[in-house]
Amino acid sequence: MDFVHVPVLLDEVLAGLTPQPEGIYVDCTLGGAGHAQSILEQCSPDGRLLALDQDPEAIASARKKLEPYRNRLTLVQANFIQLPEVLEQLNIQSVDGILFDLGVSSYQLDNPARGFSYQHDAPLDMRMDPGQKVTAAALVNNLPGKELTRIIREYGEERWASRIVDFIQARREHRSIESTGELVELIKQAVPASARRSGPHPAKRTFQALRIAVNQELDILAEAVRAATQVLNGGGRVCVITFHSLEDRIIKDLFKELASPCTCPKEFPVCVCGRKKVLKIITTKPIMAGELELKQNPRARSAKLRIAEKL
Repeated sequence: MDFVHVPVLLDEVLAGLTPQPEGIYVDCTLGGAGHAQSILEQCSPDGRLLALDQDPEAIASARKKLEPYRNRLTLVQANFIQLPEVLEQLNIQSVDGILFDLGVSSYQLDNPARGFSYQHDAPLDMRMDPGQKVTAAALVNNLPGKELTRIIREYGEERWASRIVDFIQARREHRSIESTGELVELIKQAVPASARRSGPHPAKRTFQALRIAVNQELDILAEAVRAATQVLNGGGRVCVITFHSLEDRIIKDLFKELASPCTCPKEFPVCVCGRKKVLKIITTKPIMAGELELKQNPRARSAKLRIAEKL
C-alpha cells in the first residue's frame, strides 16, 4: 500500500511559510510528503528541508517520492518533540519556517493493519511509531475505568463516554478486547439508538480519543511548538494545522501567550515577569478549507491553520 496523503490547505501553508531560495525549513509531520514536496519546489534551487516523522513507513515512502530533491532534503525518524535535539545533531542553529500538520495521515487511516480506523476490523493498535510499547488495546484493557472515561470524554468530546466504558469493563471481565471490530460493536451497543441516527459514526470520537492518548498528541503539543519558535530566525513563520478543537485551543492560547508583552500589574515600577513578545500572530482567526478543497478532499473539513511570525 502506497503512503499517499492529500496535503490540506496547501496553498495557504505555502503563502504562510513563504519559502525562499536559500532558506531552511522544517516539516515536523512528514506524512505522505505532499507539503514537503511543495516546500522543496518553492525554495529551489538552494533551499533546504528537514522532515520528521515517527512512522518509519512514512520516511521510507518519502525517500522514494522525494528522490529528485535528495541533495536538499534530510529525513529523520523522530517525534516532533525531539526537534531541538535533531537540529543540534545536524549542527543547524536556526531555521526560516516550520510546519506542523497534526493528526493522523490518510495512509494510517486507510491501512487496516495499523488499527486507526473504525471502518476496518484489525488489531487494536493506533501507534504512529510502531516501535513504541503502548497500544490502544493496552489502554482499553488495562486502564482503570475512571481514567478511560476521562480520556474518551476529554479527548473525544464523547457525551456517552461513561456508558461506553461500562460496556468495555463488562466485556473485559470475561475476555480482552483485541480488535477494532470488537470495540466498534461495543460502542454501538453502548450508544443509544436515538443518538446513532444522526451525526458521525458512533465510534469516531472514541477512536479519536484513544489515538490521541496512545500517541500522547496533546501532552507534547504546546512544548513542541514552543521549542520550535525558539529556533526560528527573525521573520520566520510557524504554521500549525489542527484537526481537533483541543489542539486548536492549545495553539491559539500558546500563540496568544508568546505574542503578549509584560503581564505585570500597571502599578509595578519595573517588570518582574520578564516576558517579552516572541511572536506576531498573522492569522487572527484560523484559515479553513474552501468549498473547492472540501469537494476534492472531505477530510479537510475540520482543518484549521494558524500562522505566527518570529519577531
